[in-house]
Amino acid sequence: MSTNKENQGGAPFDLGGFLTRYSMVIALVIVFILFYFLTDGRLLYAQNMSNLLLQNGYVLVMACGMLLCILTGGNIDLSVGSVICMVGGVAAVMITNHGFNIYLTILICLAIGVLAGVWQGYWIGYVRIPPFITTLGGMFVFRGFGRLILDSKTVSVQDAAFLNIFTAYIKVPGLDTDTRILSPLVIGALVVVFIFYSTISSRANKAKKGYRQNSALTDFGRSGLISVVLLAYCYLLSQYKGVSVMLLWVVAVCLIYHFITSKTAFGRYFYAVGGNEKATQLSGINTNKVYFIAYANMGLLAGLCGLLCLARVGSVTGSTGTSFEMDAIGSCFIGGASAYGGSGTVPGVIIGALLLGVINMGMSIMGIGDSWQYVVKGGVLLVAVIFDVVSNRKSGK
Repeated sequence: MSTNKENQGGAPFDLGGFLTRYSMVIALVIVFILFYFLTDGRLLYAQNMSNLLLQNGYVLVMACGMLLCILTGGNIDLSVGSVICMVGGVAAVMITNHGFNIYLTILICLAIGVLAGVWQGYWIGYVRIPPFITTLGGMFVFRGFGRLILDSKTVSVQDAAFLNIFTAYIKVPGLDTDTRILSPLVIGALVVVFIFYSTISSRANKAKKGYRQNSALTDFGRSGLISVVLLAYCYLLSQYKGVSVMLLWVVAVCLIYHFITSKTAFGRYFYAVGGNEKATQLSGINTNKVYFIAYANMGLLAGLCGLLCLARVGSVTGSTGTSFEMDAIGSCFIGGASAYGGSGTVPGVIIGALLLGVINMGMSIMGIGDSWQYVVKGGVLLVAVIFDVVSNRKSGK
């Protein structure tokens, strides 16, 4: 029997386990360094680094919702790109053509997104029509509605108040001026303090309860690396325009869904359904409701993405959102979500989305066409899924 003293000691550093656990993080670093040299350092320009998250903000938001769908058993939602088109079309027509109040428009559009998700969640959760078939039908139906709403035209939005809700850059009095932007550095420093405080308090709490934990080198090394990357990114933001409101939207969504999936019993239901649905039913959990909520939630986030994309681009067409669902699905699988369901994390999804974003931006800077970008992204996705399948076979899952 192990004593508390033995349990309190840090576990020895396991290089093999470290490489397996952080394989996608290592891949992101390698890809970033590769494109840094291939683009002669242009990838690290302040404007490019600012746009990296802004251009992929919709992917991160959608991927958080897609993760819940995938957790339930490797299921996906093929309709989110079409919902984005439909919701974006409704918002553009209401604001530009009919002069609706922007706040009322936002609420109506989010409600439309939820209704689209509820419609599909009902058929998937309670009637048990396969998600692939249900969302494939939704992809065509919602795309058709989007084009009908737009009357097959491009509708732009120039309302400054609406655009500022999603795309404005934050200026903090006393810190930011026209020639100096310090708020990103202050925000970054505060986040770094919080990261180290959380690490110290977590280790102290585990030691107090006698739990086995990682070595101090592993925990503080991880916190230090994250802090360095964060401060470097904040410095680049301070060299461009500062922190965008859209970045705050994306960070807020990621933090909320990370908390739900890692800290709440409700969030663990999705993992339980994907791990063993029959056992989950026998334990008293309503699995039909879990499926329903997963797809209703996906509709809500797709509606939010429709607003984000409209504000980012400034217009919407009948082809808006095409293949967006593939970026979200790819981010989840590349970020470590299992193709069989039951495993995956929001931080992993973020890594997957950033990996795709770096690949897209790097190849765009190099002048490589869209065709090759699709080839490379498809190859990366295939490698990630193969790695997941092989890992599961070795572990006997």
